Amino acid sequence: MNSELSSQQVQDIGEQGLLERLQRFCPPEIIGDDAAVLETTPGKSLVVTTDVLIDGVHFSNLTTSPEDAGWRAAAANLSDLAAMGASPLGITVGLGLPGEVRVSWVEQLYQGMTECLQKYNTSIVGGDVVRSPVTTLAITAFGQVNPSQIIRRSAAIVGDAIVVTGVHGASHAGLELLLHPELQQSLKDQEKTALIRTHQRPQPRLDVLPILWKILTPNSRFPLAGMDSSDGLADAIIQICRASCVGAVLERRQISLPPAFDNWLTQEQALEYALYGGEDFELVLCLPQESALALVRHLGQGAAIVGKITLGSTVLLHDEQKKFPDQVLSLSQGFQHFKS
Repeated sequence: MNSELSSQQVQDIGEQGLLERLQRFCPPEIIGDDAAVLETTPGKSLVVTTDVLIDGVHFSNLTTSPEDAGWRAAAANLSDLAAMGASPLGITVGLGLPGEVRVSWVEQLYQGMTECLQKYNTSIVGGDVVRSPVTTLAITAFGQVNPSQIIRRSAAIVGDAIVVTGVHGASHAGLELLLHPELQQSLKDQEKTALIRTHQRPQPRLDVLPILWKILTPNSRFPLAGMDSSDGLADAIIQICRASCVGAVLERRQISLPPAFDNWLTQEQALEYALYGGEDFELVLCLPQESALALVRHLGQGAAIVGKITLGSTVLLHDEQKKFPDQVLSLSQGFQHFKS
């Protein structure tokens, strides 16, 4: 890219010029009408999810390149589809931009989205571009699912094991390392790189679904309960319990943490990162014990049974060794939009 093109601003080429640039990221046979038409397989349900990301809230040039911002935006939406048991079909992108944003920044943003989507044979199938005082990215993702395999927050029952598909706290740790480089001193280069990459390039756990369907028998209970942990592990479990009118007990020592935490963070810091850090994009599933054990065995790599569903409505963090008192978990302890 020559210097003249790289210094172009969005206001230099206008809406139509920008749309012309961005259309090359989309399949030509889909783009051009007022809406995208997506064919689904007979007997499948269409799943739609929308996520909005704001500059300075969800991403920042201080910690995230435009390519990584695009990747993370796409991954967040694909993770929501995975949390419903759905496979992706396509996404639409609503983009709000100040006029002085460089065109090259926008193209790199779309390149990051495309790189993430290509892993799952998914495309950008449309969207809109508007002027805005702050850069805003609104993505709507479309997926399909067998109606009998939908995962819902409201389907947990007493006695279910609570499974996480991987470690928690790594994304928040990566963000902290980017914001505070002085924290890196006690980490190996490989550990530091892995934590930062987890934050910048999260992996939606669509890979879990075919394993899950293989493990479950035709006589298994459906729908299953679950969601993703994008807002933190504690948030996910509390949300599932609220929707299902149940409680839960989590075992402190069963929560999967990145190995890098061992000689870097205190136990309390590590647990705080895991429970409330957010943006790990793992799945949190409630399954019968036998199925839960089989899933953890197949997944490996940090997958674990972290607790069980109980009567009542309280979500407790418990220490089996009784070194720490029981702690009631609540949504107020994690990140909430508009919280003072």
